[in-house]
Amino acid sequence: MQLDSRAPTGPIEQRWNDARFKAKLVNPANRRKYKVIVVGSGLAGGAAAATLGELGYNVSCFCYQDSPRRAHSIAAQGGINAAKNYQNDGDSVYRLFYDTVKGGDFRARESNVYRLAELSVNIIDQCVAQGVPFAREYSGLLGNRSFGGAQVARTFYARGQTGQQLLLGAYQSLSKQIEAKTVKMYPRTEMLDLIVIDGVARGIVTRNLVTGKIEAHTADVVVLCSGGYGNVFYLSTNAKGCNTTATWRSHRRGAYFANPCFTQIHPTCIPQSGDYQSKLTLMSESLRNDGRVWVPKNVADLQKDPKSIPESDRDYYLERLYPSFGNLVPRDIASRRAKDMCDQGKGVGPEVAGVRRGVYLDFGEAVKRLGRDTVAERYDNLFQMYERITGENPYEVPMRMYPAIHYTMGGLWVDYNLMSTITGLFVGGEANFSDHGANRLGASALMQGLADGYFVLPVTVANYLAGIKPGGVDDNHPDVKRTLSEVETRIKQLLSIGGKRTPESFHKELGTLMWDYCGMARTAEGLKFALGKIPELREQFYSDLSIVGSGEELNTMLEKAGRTADFFELAELTCRDALDREESAGGHFREEHQTEEGEAKRNDDEFSYVAAWEFTGNTNAPKLNKEPLSFEYVHPSQRSYK
Repeated sequence: MQLDSRAPTGPIEQRWNDARFKAKLVNPANRRKYKVIVVGSGLAGGAAAATLGELGYNVSCFCYQDSPRRAHSIAAQGGINAAKNYQNDGDSVYRLFYDTVKGGDFRARESNVYRLAELSVNIIDQCVAQGVPFAREYSGLLGNRSFGGAQVARTFYARGQTGQQLLLGAYQSLSKQIEAKTVKMYPRTEMLDLIVIDGVARGIVTRNLVTGKIEAHTADVVVLCSGGYGNVFYLSTNAKGCNTTATWRSHRRGAYFANPCFTQIHPTCIPQSGDYQSKLTLMSESLRNDGRVWVPKNVADLQKDPKSIPESDRDYYLERLYPSFGNLVPRDIASRRAKDMCDQGKGVGPEVAGVRRGVYLDFGEAVKRLGRDTVAERYDNLFQMYERITGENPYEVPMRMYPAIHYTMGGLWVDYNLMSTITGLFVGGEANFSDHGANRLGASALMQGLADGYFVLPVTVANYLAGIKPGGVDDNHPDVKRTLSEVETRIKQLLSIGGKRTPESFHKELGTLMWDYCGMARTAEGLKFALGKIPELREQFYSDLSIVGSGEELNTMLEKAGRTADFFELAELTCRDALDREESAGGHFREEHQTEEGEAKRNDDEFSYVAAWEFTGNTNAPKLNKEPLSFEYVHPSQRSYK
């Protein structure tokens, strides 16, 4: 299939305005005739559902949580980027565009990235109007701080709970439309399949997680905003419920999956403390504004009280290696350097599986320079969270950090209008691959989710709906019944296996395999090993899985089993994509492809493209389609943050 990005041409500053002007419109009186399904109620999904509902469309919004307020967007801590240039430090829409393309290691589509930067300024105005309590300076102006990969302060924040406050803003807008009956909310309802009729997305099949009831829901258009797939690694900063089922089932129905190997490791997470853990905890990148990252120079000092180690015996390695950006280098670079320090035997903290995996993040100098009250004003809720988990007071002793899986840049392939390769299936937020290339800059996930939900999807979905007639499909359509029957059969198959192992045990084993061979560092040998082991483990899953209870009730084991089954297939594609991409780029680091200084070494001649994988019916033989990337404005070069 020839991939058409539908990206507009002409001066990049005018492309989105031109596209909006050329987009078809739906008469306000006709909008209520169109049914829109939105899957997911986080920042992208909640914003899209609220906005489309306010425009007058008939919206159904689905989430597996008990409330839209529990979407994983709530976990975002540090902030949201916007090119307002309130600090008068040289920021601009173009600089944000440049930083994002460069930060993504030149593996993103320029037109999409510029639109994101352009819309960033509108997002802040929207959220302030909703009452989002952004931090303010003494003068009353909105405050900013810096994040990785930028030399300006463009990140707006609400202490360490920015995602929560932004989600509450979207939620109140969504609640207004629920009350107005333009949006119908379906909580505790999980999408299990996509209904495709004659190549067009026309609805979804869901399971009520409380009663177990399987239902079909039809519509004129489907919008997926179901988040990323980081939990394929088992241990991640994602909520335990985060999964890939909505996007993966859409992939199996014909939506191409783009760049699955582009996964992000976050450098500042609380280190794993044992093999009993089921998730990891994020500590905001904003901490690197004032916290300094270091390890002891001498191995003999690893078990000493860090406060007793003199400055001369501390290696502030990020400041040493990258003097221009220091502790605020992009996430992929900071993560790899932390791994390098630990691999060299300089890791700190308790041993887990015989290895110390941790580096110090020290606020001692910041407390002396700024005072404890100022540090507390900026980070106190994060410090409290750290102390509750570790029992250590960050005001008194340095934090211990180690990288963890956090975000996925890969996702369903979409064109400029955010429509997938299935007509009528739009994808927003982290569920698509659109804006971040091979590495996302910090504080840009919230920016993309709200840009897609509030500003892009309302235009592009309307443009699509204006070209079709509403209705025409109901629950009695043969393809609707067939998809419903396939979901019921799949559930019965899982329940009937009658083995001895829990879904959790299989997921944990799969995640360990993925982290070891497709995590921060990858090799051809390791990826081939993983590609041999994953099918073996999947075969065990379908022969030795144990699920207690039935499908006609609340059954978390059944939920977990279905999600793990999809993780198996996605894991195989992720390893295959990583093996096929013979280069290092951003979060995808192949040890065979690195510079003399240990940095990622791209191969622009052969791999300057989006890898869009097509499901062929055989998980062992996906078809690779390529969307070539061209760069008119930000020309590819070796990334340097020194």
